[in-house]
Amino acid sequence: MVWGLFQRAVRAGRIVACAALLAGCASAIHNEPVNLPLAAGVKPAAELGRDVDTYFDDTVVALSFSGGGTRAAAFSFGVLTGFDETRVPTAARSVSLLDRVDFVTGVSGGSVLAAYYGLKKRKALADFKQRFLLRNAEEGLQTELSLMNIARGLQGGINDTQFPQWLDDNLFDHATFKSLLFERRPRVWINASDIYNRTPFVFGRTAFAALCSDLSTYPVSLAVAASAAVPVVFAPVVIQNYPGGCPIPLPDWVAQVRHAVSAPPLLKLYADALERYHSGDVRYVKLLDGGLVDNYGLAAFTIARLVADTPYGPFEPEEAVKLRRMLFLVVDSGRAPSGAWAQTVEGPSGVNLVTAASDTATESGAVGSYSAFEDTMNRWQDMLIKWRCHLSPTERHKLGAPAAWNCRDVRLHLARISFDQLGPERASALNAVETRFKLPPEQVDMLIDAGRDALKVNPVFRSFVKSLGAPPPAATPVASPGNGAQEAEAQ
Repeated sequence: MVWGLFQRAVRAGRIVACAALLAGCASAIHNEPVNLPLAAGVKPAAELGRDVDTYFDDTVVALSFSGGGTRAAAFSFGVLTGFDETRVPTAARSVSLLDRVDFVTGVSGGSVLAAYYGLKKRKALADFKQRFLLRNAEEGLQTELSLMNIARGLQGGINDTQFPQWLDDNLFDHATFKSLLFERRPRVWINASDIYNRTPFVFGRTAFAALCSDLSTYPVSLAVAASAAVPVVFAPVVIQNYPGGCPIPLPDWVAQVRHAVSAPPLLKLYADALERYHSGDVRYVKLLDGGLVDNYGLAAFTIARLVADTPYGPFEPEEAVKLRRMLFLVVDSGRAPSGAWAQTVEGPSGVNLVTAASDTATESGAVGSYSAFEDTMNRWQDMLIKWRCHLSPTERHKLGAPAAWNCRDVRLHLARISFDQLGPERASALNAVETRFKLPPEQVDMLIDAGRDALKVNPVFRSFVKSLGAPPPAATPVASPGNGAQEAEAQ
């Protein structure tokens, strides 16, 4: 047994040694930056540093699509389908709740759907399944285990431009952020990880303004590829910095946060990163999978609220006065614990060890970001109510408060949609689906149905729909103790 272990170790050492030799002979693997500098003479307008540009009446709906390859995209697509099947009343008629979605944030596999929905709106429901979910998005990628691929991995990443090129040719049709920036509904945020500054990187006005770069010309496919760039499998996506003479100053809060002893760590790291961008300390930003630091894509919303210097920020006061209901759903396609190694003294080893370590980092980070977001939003709701209730009649009228206005009539509906809400047997089958970018059609259909059903049995979603004056959606019962359908009916 000892001799067998020794022989395997020798073979593994030879493979790594050969791969290292090949890596030394091969050219470095990297992605060339394609982002452009801001045009000369651009106005330093405040909007260029503001990522929240809202448009709503008294209701805000926001969705977060987690990472998880095609399985995340399919599960989230099922949730969007459930939104489309849910109708709510307006002053004139009933409309699909899908048409009321204001914000979408996405990570990794979830960012594929977030970007496509942002570009095509309702039309995305008609062809996303055929154009992406049923396709093999790995067809141009190097995925086999070989000496050459190990060598490429040691050089910076096995794949570089293949995935964004596939996305451009088969899904996004070479769209740039110009197609997303000026849309009022929905606003879309794509999230990656800045692996040098160890912070979330949101493809939005704030980060690109700090880099003095033009977001409007940046390819959507590259942002999505950065969000999904699993380390080693993909080389980092590179963004070039254009410091020196930049016409756009950093927001005032950056300096305030950097010098504040009690600033939240998340906010401090982000402010430090923006300062490094703007000063030129970082010449190139290297981006990998958004799930490395925030698999739910919630950090940007948390930061937007934390940097606000008003009780109603990041909304404008006219918006905050009208607000009555806000729904924020996190669509979580994360992996549950798996493998038999927890039943033995030895293990995990090899691939299982790498997977377990990666899953631990991703899931713990996601739980942390959700907890921080939940705490931030609950405190924001309390502050908003206090601010509204201290407005004078003159101020309320000036801000456009409607007749019979109730200052306390503000409610945040926050929930997570996940596999485990569908009962243990169904959750087990869903968790068994790989987090890859190609899946069998039957698994795609299973995930879509699961997303639709998980939404409709979720008690928070049902309560929100009911608060809008609509009947809760018809839900498929879940046969498990304390299931969401039973809890929802008690609302």
